[in-house]
Amino acid sequence: MFGLKIDCCADMRNTYIRFLASFFIAGLLITGACKSTKNTPVTKSKMTEVQGKASFYANRLDGKKTANGEIYNAKKMTAAHPTLPFGTQVEVTNLSNGKTVRVRINDRGPFRKGRIIDLSRAAAEKLDMIKSGVTQVEIRYR
Repeated sequence: MFGLKIDCCADMRNTYIRFLASFFIAGLLITGACKSTKNTPVTKSKMTEVQGKASFYANRLDGKKTANGEIYNAKKMTAAHPTLPFGTQVEVTNLSNGKTVRVRINDRGPFRKGRIIDLSRAAAEKLDMIKSGVTQVEIRYR
């Protein structure tokens, strides 16, 4: 009787091993039948668009450190955003005149309720928003 139990377990073990092997081989066949991703074109990630108010940095901040450690330069095309990763390229469009600029996020802010981005002075000049100080914009990023 003891020998029968060993044979029974051995038979079950062999059946289990055959099942796993066939499952593994079926997986390999299915994987091989799938189209290779090497030549599959990469689809562009969805562009995110957000509308809100933009402001620009005060001149007194020129030369001060930004949140990512670089020195703020009012003549560069940079901006502050509360959550986007540093280095993110953002397209900003002034909704009142249609002018658009591309800026790089290098700081945190704005810290005023209702504002979605703080722009460098150079970016604000290109958007023609220096007189108003704050304007309605759309920002686009990936």
